[in-house]
Amino acid sequence: MTKNNETYYPVLPLRGLLVFPEMVLHVDVGRERSISALNEAMVRAEKVFLVAQKDMAVERPTADDLYNVGILAFIKQMVKLPNGTIRVLVEGLERATWDEYKEQDLYDEVTVTAFEVSENKDLEEIALMRTLVHSFEKYSKSSKSVSEETYKSVLEVEEPGRLADIIASHLPLKISGKQEVLEIVDVKERLEWLISRLFNEQEILNLEKKINSRVKQAMERTQKEFYLREQMKAIQSELGDKEGKTGEVADLKKRIAAAGMPETTEKNVLKELDRYEKLPTQAPESGVIRNYVEWMVSIPWTKSTADQLDIKRSEKILNRDHDGLETVKERVLEYLAVRQLTKSLRGPILCLAGPPGVGKTSLAKSIAESLGRNFVRISLGGVRDESEIRGHRRTYVGSMPGRIIQGMKKAGTVNPLFLLDEIDKMSNDFRGDPSAAMLEVLDPEQNNTFSDHYIEETYDLSNVLFIATANDLSTIPGPLRDRMEIISIAGYTEIEKLSIAKNHLLPKQLKEHGLTKSQLSVKDDVLMDAIRYYTREAGVRSLERVLANICRKAALKIVSEDKKRVSITVKNLEDVIGKRKFHYGQAETVNQIGVATGLAYTTVGGDTLQIEVSLSPGTGKLQLTGKLGDVMKESAQTALSYVRSKTEELDIDPNFHEKHDIHIHVPEGAVPKDGPSAGVTIVTALVSALTKRPIRREVGMTGEVTLRGRVLPIGGLKEKTLSAHRAGLTTIICPKDNERDIEDIPESVREVLTFKFVSDAEEVLQIALEEAVK
Repeated sequence: MTKNNETYYPVLPLRGLLVFPEMVLHVDVGRERSISALNEAMVRAEKVFLVAQKDMAVERPTADDLYNVGILAFIKQMVKLPNGTIRVLVEGLERATWDEYKEQDLYDEVTVTAFEVSENKDLEEIALMRTLVHSFEKYSKSSKSVSEETYKSVLEVEEPGRLADIIASHLPLKISGKQEVLEIVDVKERLEWLISRLFNEQEILNLEKKINSRVKQAMERTQKEFYLREQMKAIQSELGDKEGKTGEVADLKKRIAAAGMPETTEKNVLKELDRYEKLPTQAPESGVIRNYVEWMVSIPWTKSTADQLDIKRSEKILNRDHDGLETVKERVLEYLAVRQLTKSLRGPILCLAGPPGVGKTSLAKSIAESLGRNFVRISLGGVRDESEIRGHRRTYVGSMPGRIIQGMKKAGTVNPLFLLDEIDKMSNDFRGDPSAAMLEVLDPEQNNTFSDHYIEETYDLSNVLFIATANDLSTIPGPLRDRMEIISIAGYTEIEKLSIAKNHLLPKQLKEHGLTKSQLSVKDDVLMDAIRYYTREAGVRSLERVLANICRKAALKIVSEDKKRVSITVKNLEDVIGKRKFHYGQAETVNQIGVATGLAYTTVGGDTLQIEVSLSPGTGKLQLTGKLGDVMKESAQTALSYVRSKTEELDIDPNFHEKHDIHIHVPEGAVPKDGPSAGVTIVTALVSALTKRPIRREVGMTGEVTLRGRVLPIGGLKEKTLSAHRAGLTTIICPKDNERDIEDIPESVREVLTFKFVSDAEEVLQIALEEAVK
């Protein structure tokens, strides 16, 4: 198209390609704008402006994306290919630079200015041409990329510019380099540039030859070493010398055959061992494969221990090591009885849940001894990486199996007792959720094909007796908790603690402190005082520390004062270990107004708490203090609403909420408290404060209350009852629906406590309140 006496040519941007003058070649065109430019060129004078793109990745180039110098070319032929692209045969005509760049809807077009070419040759150009041809001859002989026909065609060219362009097209130059040649208009300068470039290419080829020669020599040396190594193996075999890698591989093969692996697993391990044998010792992968094979032969595949199914023997061992805990002992004996009748039973998944210090871990050891199984323990507290359970893949540096497979190796048998300690204290982060990985371990329907990322083979865990321990079941995910049989261990009574201290803790501490029974005398009443006045716990850890303190004091007296015997009595106990830390007996010494004793459940067992209500002149404001949770605050609101709805029945001023501010406080304000079971306690304290009726000090209570006064069931009755017993309460008010849980409470506690089962808050008030003070 001609505008204002200027000719516009369609632009065809080229990617990874550059055309020189008088060059004829095929170009495949696929972009729509490029195809439109070709079509327009065919309509005009069959000329198109070819210019290279600076960046091949640009799909829709603009003027800034193109070089300024290109080729004005003639379109000789166009063929449409089956895939939709156009194959065009173009012939470069002359170098040109574009002046005005114009973007159209379908294609871009430019005006161009062609460079003038001088046809006259002087002597300097002739000399440069000869030098260039000579350099190209040396390069073509050294390089395999230039054919003999190409070199002969170059010899026939007489024009210096044409010669330079042909040689440039056959050199291994990038598009930017070829573009640099295209932009050099002066022929002499172009010839000199190519001579310099050919010299550099010749130097590069010489260096490549030297490098290839060195590599070939190194490969020949490696092959020679391999041949000599094979000869050495043959010599060692003839001499019976099994030292070195050959002997190591033979030993591993024997261990693999003796391991009793499944056929598929054994085949895969032998394949890895074969790879190890062929690798050089210095190869990094050699050590990885060696460790893998060692792990595979170290894990038990068939070795097992015979279960001791003598129920009387097992019962004797359990009773010897533990006082109380009848539910757990009974469950173990049930397992043995069923195993004896069926001769085969998958290991159950038990979870011993209870506060710290009640003997969950030591109980698992006793169960292992009673069954005659190997015992292995792993602690899950703080585990937050899934790889801790399933292992790391062998692609990682320092990879190893997970804790389950490590534990099986440590156990040495396929049917150990496996203790998963502190299973409630697993957490998760960006590295995965270990509790989700434990689902496969603890599912009897899945754990016979447990998969560890490191061993990459299925492993049978169905014969393992898994026992987990936990302090707080609420932190265990629901799917994981569903796979375990929960056995709650609430804590010990005073009588059980006395027996534990006398039969287990004191003898243990005497031994650890180098004392004998003849050197230290501790009577039962001293132990009972230690239990009542120096500890307040569900377990016996604090009690053990108190006994350790007694032993240390006794040891000091024996050594420093040269005494042969130290006797600890009730009278001198305070002098030995200090003043009493706790009060034993009534939670309150006198009946008080507005102070009720509630029973609470915590992660370390049961406890008692006092709920205080105070009235002051005001406008009905309700204030709650004591670091209460949302559920407990709602219980207080519910209790207040219930009392307001029962003012007539309870003989309370109907307008009391308009005349008084009500303050409800639960002491030990630094300790968080939550839960709905304080409802009846708050109702009792409120009614007591409003009616001036004292609350009986020996009464403890628990239960959730509704707006209509119904008392709903609660959890943790056993733990709460034990805490009431420790506090010296004698009457316990419980929801009627919890009457079925009374059998879980030790008989020794039931005998000294009076249980009142109620279904309505009015029954609670009748039991807990005395007559009004006048």
